[in-house]
Amino acid sequence: MAQDQFVNRHIGNGPEEVAQMLATIGVKSVAELIDQVVPPQIQLPGPLDLPEGMSESDFAAHIRALGAKNKPLRTLIGMGYYGTATPAAIVRNIFENPAWYTSYTPYQAEISQGRLEALLNFQTVVSSLTGLPVSNCSLLDEATAAAEAMIMMFNLRSREAQKEGRNVLFVDENIFPQTLDLLLTRSEPLGIELAVDAYGEYEFSGREFGAILQYPGANGHIADYSAFAAVCHEKGMLVTAVADILSLVLLKAPAEWGADIAVGSTQRFGIPMGFGGPHAGYMATKDAYKRNMPGRIIGVSVDRLGSPALRMALQMREQHIKRERATSNICTAQALLATMAGMFAVYHGPEGLKRIAIHAHAHAHAAAQLIRGLGYELVSENYFDTIEVAADAEKIEAIAVKKGLNLFYPTNDTVHISFDEVSTLAEVNTVAAVFAEAAGKEAPAATEVPEDLYFDGAFVRTSEILTEKVFHKYHNETDLMRYIKKLERRDISLANSMISLGSCTMKLNSAVSMMPLSLAEWGNVHPFVPLDQAEGYMEMIRGLERDLAVITGFDAVSMQPNSGAAGEYTGLMVIRAYHHSRGDYHRNIALIPASAHGTNPASAAMAGMKVVVVATDANGNVDVDDLRKKAEENAVNLSCLMITYPSTHGIFESKIKEIMEIVHRNGGQVYFDGANMNALVGLSSPGYIGADVCHLNLHKTFAIPHGGGGPGVGPIGVAKHLTPFLPSHPIVKTGGTEGITAVSAAPWGSAMVQMISYGYIKMLGASGLRRASEMAIVAANYMACALKGHYGIVYTGETGRVGHEMIVDCRNFRADYGVETGDIARRLMDYGFHAPTLSFPVHDTLMVEPTESEPKAELDRFLETLIAIKAECVASVGQEDHIVRNAPHTAYECCGADGEGGWNHPYSRMQAAFPLPWVVENKFWPYVSKIDAGYGDRNLVCTCDPLESYL
Repeated sequence: MAQDQFVNRHIGNGPEEVAQMLATIGVKSVAELIDQVVPPQIQLPGPLDLPEGMSESDFAAHIRALGAKNKPLRTLIGMGYYGTATPAAIVRNIFENPAWYTSYTPYQAEISQGRLEALLNFQTVVSSLTGLPVSNCSLLDEATAAAEAMIMMFNLRSREAQKEGRNVLFVDENIFPQTLDLLLTRSEPLGIELAVDAYGEYEFSGREFGAILQYPGANGHIADYSAFAAVCHEKGMLVTAVADILSLVLLKAPAEWGADIAVGSTQRFGIPMGFGGPHAGYMATKDAYKRNMPGRIIGVSVDRLGSPALRMALQMREQHIKRERATSNICTAQALLATMAGMFAVYHGPEGLKRIAIHAHAHAHAAAQLIRGLGYELVSENYFDTIEVAADAEKIEAIAVKKGLNLFYPTNDTVHISFDEVSTLAEVNTVAAVFAEAAGKEAPAATEVPEDLYFDGAFVRTSEILTEKVFHKYHNETDLMRYIKKLERRDISLANSMISLGSCTMKLNSAVSMMPLSLAEWGNVHPFVPLDQAEGYMEMIRGLERDLAVITGFDAVSMQPNSGAAGEYTGLMVIRAYHHSRGDYHRNIALIPASAHGTNPASAAMAGMKVVVVATDANGNVDVDDLRKKAEENAVNLSCLMITYPSTHGIFESKIKEIMEIVHRNGGQVYFDGANMNALVGLSSPGYIGADVCHLNLHKTFAIPHGGGGPGVGPIGVAKHLTPFLPSHPIVKTGGTEGITAVSAAPWGSAMVQMISYGYIKMLGASGLRRASEMAIVAANYMACALKGHYGIVYTGETGRVGHEMIVDCRNFRADYGVETGDIARRLMDYGFHAPTLSFPVHDTLMVEPTESEPKAELDRFLETLIAIKAECVASVGQEDHIVRNAPHTAYECCGADGEGGWNHPYSRMQAAFPLPWVVENKFWPYVSKIDAGYGDRNLVCTCDPLESYL
């Protein structure tokens, strides 16, 4: 079944195309090129210790068999994860649609208008339900969002509070344990102290800067926090609500009782539990704090023609500018899941959401009435969907599992039961039967579930929600399908053309690896179920951990970090814990090359480290003499070196082993940033080279899709001496024997999408993984050679070769042609391409990474485009009305009237819209023209009122 072999489907070129590319490069074989690119001293001595690849059909059968090992018990555990019904129209048209899941983060706004509108809808939902005017367009999960809020409040302290050293955060004890664990993780390196207590009994010390309150509480209780919030404000403190998004449909908005920030998860809005993720966290705040909020904000601006246009505003990649002064290291969000959650609200509208919320609440009340009738005591009279019952937990659990139910048991004598969108009358009666059997009584049975509000009227929301038109227009499937398709047509994704982003590895996300994500046996598993109910998940996760350990050359792997930046932070925290275990509390210096990705210094600062910058030489390599000098100067306090390899410039530095030896000799550890592992897998490995810890971007090298800006997964691999410190979890046992506290809400992070990478490795196998790396290197060097005479390449290795990516030099275009590099990026849109990475890591350059998946024909189209754009620049010198500076050109502009108010450019409509013959065959029309970024920042609007009202 040769056609069924995944390697032949994943890699874009066969023997004939590879031979043509090698001829252009000027080498006789792939092996000859690899020897010129990858230093011989770091090449692996033999193949990876992995089996050869499965066929696609074998993998499909294998993953279904694994899924069947997950026991399908009905789960009422709650704790931030709930049953929900994902509308089929959203599953088919977004979740399973490569036009949505293969798009990149919307940094090129002109060709991202569809997903930007979808994310604006998400922001509007969050803003409306929390009552706070500014929302970002997703964070990683609820627990990390709470940690981000803590840091945000800490950074917002007044000068007086900072002088007083106010560093205490009050946390109400009725909070989810996984959220408290994240607060512990993030607070300690920054010198923040947690005061965990009952909000009604707490005695303020005067050292507090903020408070975090769960709403409703972890045990389901709805509390009136208004008086406490008022006291906090009198004391100069800020207040964060960790709020259940569905409850806010019925309960007073956090802003209405005094919250300054609200965070939480939108999993309940149609996103499968998936053993913990991915799910879109949210954050909203007051307008006064918008410039301090981490993450991405979608805002409204105008384009060159005066039309309304959407873009990312304010915080866009702020860590690249602020580096170690950044307030967050966030790089990946959960855009795909935020899009789905926002569309869930669009489809149901305010009345539909109310029906869902009342349904969950009413089923909780019906069960509570039956349980109370059996003589049990309930902790609270006011609850939304979760009831806490005083009962023998061990006895209840044994009976519940026998009846097919998972409940939550926080202590030996308490039981939590959480109802949701998919609860039924039969389920209510089964829950009652569990408690009846435990009490030795006859089981009562309800005959109906009257849908009403049963909590105190003082908590009832009276303010309107989701008044915007978009939430009232698309309530049948035909309308929703057409709305989704309309937005889809405004975006470029891998379904349209190559996305050649250097450092971001936009490779094929295969259909066969994506298909299992829609299966209920994977989606309906709660992250806190007993592990004997998740045998399929655990076999998949353990298998992926083993495979990644082999690939990286390390002893063990943690899957918990749920983004690349989270992986960076986790690796540094593991290094920190290792030093502390040896009594070396003073080791806090992180050496970071000047060329490093901006999240590196931001992560180091968040881990409590001080950054010392290491120079790079004229060839873009680490300046080894400067490294040696600074390592020796800081030897007493040296914690680690953070290094990306191949380098951020796409080069295999020959002195990498010497670099690591210098760091180790001076008492430091080597953190290896795995952003560029797509050039390394099967050829070398971080462990083999000598690193101590490495994070991997599964959404890059290992084929999880970018999803418009997330999900991402950032596991870390560690050497044996660091294995004991891998992250733990407060509810489910995982991690090392001396594990650091949790780094994400779920024990194995975004577990559901990990099966994509699991499949990628299983289907490629040892030789296929190496072949993928080789072909990525071939493609980059082919493009570099083909551009000779047209563009320069900024950095090459000692043999004149690039690695898996290259930096195209455009630094002369402003002076020679009056063209900015951003203009070239936008002109690429007219040809149907997303731009490469712009002005990183070198200003006024384009960083191109073709990946192994793109066919030579597509590479040639991109090369022809770059050459044509340069010719346009040369031909337009001296013209004010410039075809490149005006790009992109919309269909509306090209089809408009002639003369004044219409088309009056010196170049033709055909030149603008169809600059090369093949563009006609597959024309992508940008929906808006060049966007005025400054206008959007000066007039920040981040909710979806009719766009015309913003102008």
